Amino acid sequence: MLKSLLSLFCFLFSITISINCAVGQKAPARYPTDKKTLATGMRLFNTNCASCHAIDHEEIGPQLGGITQLLSAKALTEFIQNPAKVIESGEPRAVSLHKKYNMIMMSYDFLKPAEINSILAYIDHETKLNKIQPLVVKTENAVSQSSERFGTPVKKSGIQIELEDFVQIPASSDKPPLTRIANMRPHPSSDGTLYVSDQRGIIYRIEKGKAEVFLDIRTKIDKYVNTPGLGTGLGSFAFHPDYLNNGLIYITHTEEPAGKKADYEFPDSIKVALQWVVSEWKINDVKSKTFEGTRRELLRINVPGVVHGTQDIGFIPGISKNDPDYGMLFIGTGDGGSTIGKHPEITHTLNSLLGTIIRINPLGNNSRNGQYGIPAGNPFVNNTDPKTYKEIYAFGFRNPHRMSWDLTHGKIMFSAEVGESNFEEVNVIVKGGDYGWNTREGSFGISPSDLKNVYKINKSEKDNFIKPFAAYDHKDGNAISGGYVYEGNLTALKNKYVFGDIVNGRIFCININKQLSDSAVYEINIVKDSKPTDLQQMSGSKRVDLRIEYNPFTKEMYVMTKSDGKIRRIKNAAEVSGK
Repeated sequence: MLKSLLSLFCFLFSITISINCAVGQKAPARYPTDKKTLATGMRLFNTNCASCHAIDHEEIGPQLGGITQLLSAKALTEFIQNPAKVIESGEPRAVSLHKKYNMIMMSYDFLKPAEINSILAYIDHETKLNKIQPLVVKTENAVSQSSERFGTPVKKSGIQIELEDFVQIPASSDKPPLTRIANMRPHPSSDGTLYVSDQRGIIYRIEKGKAEVFLDIRTKIDKYVNTPGLGTGLGSFAFHPDYLNNGLIYITHTEEPAGKKADYEFPDSIKVALQWVVSEWKINDVKSKTFEGTRRELLRINVPGVVHGTQDIGFIPGISKNDPDYGMLFIGTGDGGSTIGKHPEITHTLNSLLGTIIRINPLGNNSRNGQYGIPAGNPFVNNTDPKTYKEIYAFGFRNPHRMSWDLTHGKIMFSAEVGESNFEEVNVIVKGGDYGWNTREGSFGISPSDLKNVYKINKSEKDNFIKPFAAYDHKDGNAISGGYVYEGNLTALKNKYVFGDIVNGRIFCININKQLSDSAVYEINIVKDSKPTDLQQMSGSKRVDLRIEYNPFTKEMYVMTKSDGKIRRIKNAAEVSGK
């Protein structure tokens, strides 16, 4: 994935990969050490960098401690403002680390020189305080591009789509990304109204081309936090299928760890970075255009990092009340950064809620905390180990990014898996399935102690893990954004699982039938005014922050881009010759 999804754009990653870009330059004699500058630097570091990096050890990206001892403030500042240029120049250290971490970040030219200087001052202060040595990088074998490919290349589909502007979401920040739009849900009445969440804490109601605030959770939750970016804030939301009668909405969000006891905890020796909370919100009037009502907490999970949290929830749409899945809430939680944080033991186990998709009855009460129900049909309800979380439906995930269901070809559950350094996956979820993270990535083996490299599975090695239905490697993208099986009127897209890459904005598809016989990944091209284009051009950003959304009532599909806060609708789709 995009090193989670999404670390890949912490600007200080690029600082690290470029620390040899100015050979012979000496480190500056001193940085400011006053409390105000250091406090500002720490705040900006936590906002822009901490989701990917630590000062003293590797996480999603390399450690940052020591860089101020290798380059001048001028060289570092220039690099932050134009990071791709150094890699493109072929500078050996930058190329070596780009090859290892397999990502390039966007320009951070919106940061003022004083802001950059305060971040560097904070890093320099922490470096000296903790006596951190600079990262050692071998550059003798660096090449401009790695030719190695692990997966099958994405194919050309021969399909092209035309997008039309649908709505502009108000900016929730004055700095990129302007929004953090993440999820779209149609109103359960199927009246055409749509709801879109911004991870900074807002759910908008969209009607007749206008977006108005429906619910701002920032004013209603103590200790609510949405920084650092990527895996924090308002994760996801879902209307109960009987919303028109019961007025229930379910929301996940992050809070500072402020002493509230969690329903999932780990040993005290591991620091709690955040708490993910699943809560139920009951609106007083289902016809109201703004939320007024009450809230109760269902589930609280401790996580050791600020990535890979509880970022997707959903109900199976369009099923009968007689279906045993009706009203069952599926909740996807990543490994919480436990593996990159050197605590792989607290995920990939039935004794943990990290790295799982759970299935609960939010209206029941037979859970450990009595706030929700555990369905009798869950796969591990008869497990005799008292430590087993019987909520678990499937496990072994790094970051289950988006869940969706195809009811045309059966009842197929898809979940996209944001990978580490090599593969992005589309998984077909089966009850009780083990999907292998953190010993598998794609169909390859991986070691929790070396997350940047994969290896082929020995034929004699026991392998009971469920392999991805489809995957692409990091030659074609960095972080998957899951999608939906399209069943609308655009024939060229019909019976295709449409999804994309969060970072570069490429849109992909997979042909779907009952047998799931074709796992090839194809690219869909975008045209505007009959001319080829792409979402980087349309959004004006190298990091697109793509999300694919679908209205199961109208069968319309949407493309959302955080970088410019725009939602676009797929207007036309056609098969063209010359695949």
